[in-house]
Amino acid sequence: MGAADVIYYTFHLLELRSIVQWKIWHHPVHEREKDKESVSLKVCFDFLDQTSRSFSAVIQELHPELLIPVALFYLILRGLDTIEDDMTIPIEKKDPVLRDFHTIIEKEGWSFNGNGPDEKDRELLVQFHYVTEEYRKIKPVYRKIINEITRKMGAGMADYCKKAAEGKVGVETVEEYDEYCYYVAGLVGNGLTQLFVESELANPALNERPQLQKSMGLFLQKTNIIRDIREDRDDKRRFWPREIWSKYVDNFEDLFNPAHQEAALNCSSEMVLNSLNHADECLFYLAGLKEQSVFNFAAIPQSMAIATLALVFRNPDIFKKNVKMTKGTACQTMLDSTQNLSKVCQVFRKFVQQIRKKNTAKDPNFLQISIACGKVEQFIETIFPSQNAESAVRQKPPETEAEKKERLEARWDIIYMLIFVMGVLLIMSLLMIGVAWYVGARFDLVFTEVSEGNWRSLGKDHARKMAQKYDRGEL
Repeated sequence: MGAADVIYYTFHLLELRSIVQWKIWHHPVHEREKDKESVSLKVCFDFLDQTSRSFSAVIQELHPELLIPVALFYLILRGLDTIEDDMTIPIEKKDPVLRDFHTIIEKEGWSFNGNGPDEKDRELLVQFHYVTEEYRKIKPVYRKIINEITRKMGAGMADYCKKAAEGKVGVETVEEYDEYCYYVAGLVGNGLTQLFVESELANPALNERPQLQKSMGLFLQKTNIIRDIREDRDDKRRFWPREIWSKYVDNFEDLFNPAHQEAALNCSSEMVLNSLNHADECLFYLAGLKEQSVFNFAAIPQSMAIATLALVFRNPDIFKKNVKMTKGTACQTMLDSTQNLSKVCQVFRKFVQQIRKKNTAKDPNFLQISIACGKVEQFIETIFPSQNAESAVRQKPPETEAEKKERLEARWDIIYMLIFVMGVLLIMSLLMIGVAWYVGARFDLVFTEVSEGNWRSLGKDHARKMAQKYDRGEL
C-alpha cells in the first residue's frame, strides 16, 4: 500500500474495514487439496493465477466436483481468446487454429508459440500441453460440454476475425454486438450452466432457460466493453456498435474529443442501458443455484458488473483512461455477494439507485434508463418485498444480544481502524523527522526562531539570514 492509498483510506475508513474483513474473515467454502495434485495440475493453477487473479480466487473455492473442470474450461477459453486477440497473427494462420481448437485440445502434447512476444498470456499457449493433459483426465461428460462450447466459440471468433481482416473495422449493429458478446461470453454462461446441472449443484430447470444463461454472459461482457473503451480504442479495436454511437457523433474518434463530451456521455448512457436490460435475468438465474460455492462463483462477477456499471455511468473518465472501482468497494461488494440471494439483491438495488441518482433529464435516454432501473427494483421487490416505515417500526422485533454485540463490534472496528491509521501516520512522521535530524537538520534553530515570533517570516530570505547568523566559520 503506497502513500496515496494510506491518505485515501485515512478518509475512507469503512472501505479500509471492508478490505480487512475480506482478507481476515473471509473463509472459502471449499479449499484445494494441493498435496494431492499432480505436477501438471499445479502448473495449470499457476497459469490460472497469472491470467486472472480475480477469477482464479473464486474458481479455487468451488466444490471439488467442479473445481478442476471449471479451471480447465477457463484456461482453454483463455487460450482461445489469446489467439483471437493477438493482432500479430495473420488471419491465414489464425482462422484454422480458432476453428479447430476443439479438436486440438484433445491432442496429446499440443502447444502453440505463434503469439507475438508482447502478448500477455503467450506462455499459457507455449505450455498448453499441461492443460490438455489434465483435460483428458476429467469425466467424459464434462469434456463433451467443454469441447462443444469451445467449438462454437472458436467458430464465432474466427468469423469476427475474418471480417476484421477484410477491412470491416468495428461492430455495426446492435444485433451484431449481441452476437459477438454471445460468442465470447454468452456461450461461457451456457457451458457453465451445463456443468452446474450435470454435477447436480444447480436446478435442472436452468438448462431449459437459455435466455437466462445468455444474459449472465452478456451482462459481464457488455459492462467490460463499456469500461474498456479507451483501452480498446488505443489497441485499434471498436466494440461499441455504430448503430448506437452514430446517433451522437459523426465519427467514432469524436467520442474522445472533449468538445463532444456531452454527446459522448449520452452515447455511453445508451450503452449502459443496453447492458442494464440483462440485470433482472441475472438475478433470476442466481435463484437457481443450490450450492454455496457455485452461488458465490456466479454472484461475485455479476455484483462486480453492476457496481462497475454504476461507476462508468455518465463518467467522462472512461474516454480518458481505464476506470476501476476502489479496492475497498470491491471487497465490500464481494463480502455482500458471498452470503445469499437477498444480499446480492441488496447490492443490485444499491448500485441501480446510484445509476438512477446520476441519471439526468438532459440525457435523451433518461426515460428508458429510469424504466430499466425500475424494472430491476420491481423484480427484486417481487422476490423480497420491502416494508414501509410504519409497518417496519411496528413489526420490528427487539434487538437481540447477538445483534447488539455485532453493532458494538462494528463501532469498535471503526475506532480501531482510526487508531491504526493515526498510529501509522505518527510512526511515519517520527521516522521522517528522525532521518532529517540524523542527516543534520537543525530543529533547535527553527524552535529558537519560532519562539522569538519569527515564524511568519520564515522563507528563503530569512533562511539566508539564519545561515549567516549561526555560521561559526568552522568550514
